[in-house]
Amino acid sequence: MTLYPDQGDLEVESPSIALPEPAGLASRLRALTPARVGLSRAGESIATQELLDFQLAHALARDAVHAALQPASLISNLLDLAGQGAVPEFGTPLLLHSAARDRTTYLQRPDLGRLLALESRERLKQLRRDSSFDLALIIVDGLAALAVERHTVPLLKALLPALSQSSPPLRMAPLCVVEQGRVAIGDEIAHELAASLVVVLIGERPGLSSPDSLGAYITWRPRPGQTTDAARNCISNIRLGGLAYDEAASRLLYYIQEGTRRQLTGVGLKDPDALQLSIDREMRLES
Repeated sequence: MTLYPDQGDLEVESPSIALPEPAGLASRLRALTPARVGLSRAGESIATQELLDFQLAHALARDAVHAALQPASLISNLLDLAGQGAVPEFGTPLLLHSAARDRTTYLQRPDLGRLLALESRERLKQLRRDSSFDLALIIVDGLAALAVERHTVPLLKALLPALSQSSPPLRMAPLCVVEQGRVAIGDEIAHELAASLVVVLIGERPGLSSPDSLGAYITWRPRPGQTTDAARNCISNIRLGGLAYDEAASRLLYYIQEGTRRQLTGVGLKDPDALQLSIDREMRLES
């Protein structure tokens, strides 16, 4: 009951409408997404277990941002992949570094993560040949080195056999692994290697449901310091709980082949048809 003084002693019932939650709605939503929906409650607050789960996810995301890439282990796994015979031999991957000297600098100065360190730039110039390359694959730690360590090799294992069947064959630049890098560092590497198309596999910004998500950025004829995100295509959320390796590889193959054929990427190159990708993938498996 609420008393309104300006209306004398008149007492007016306060409106109170309780809308019951449809039975099972929260559980059905939780089955569709890892997002935090329909959390259990204890009175006016969320339940203790829900709070602890949130704090754990937040800690995992923070740890992922600060974790350092283990390049020796990654390169060893890449060489093992090449040695299996199912993928083309790409030689010993090049280990490069951005202009950000350490993780703290990398997080505080995003601009330095887009530039190569002087030593790495000089190393690439020494590798420059008379002929150019069609494709450069670049692996970058980004904001989640854990994602690179977990998902790069399985993704390449799904991609490279199909890529080796491209007609006409693609001239592959040396595979590069970059520490403390951002997406745009691929522009400078592709420029130094004279590669027409660059694919950057990079650890994405960790979220509360995915501290190890891998992204792939595809760019045609990048120009260092000038190419914008509108000129790139992106495949996101590559991980065990997200986009599967086979599907990600099919999408990546589409962008590589169509980007090369049409000589463009970005807003001018639309997403592939999911059904056609599935058909193409089945045909490759049968051949």
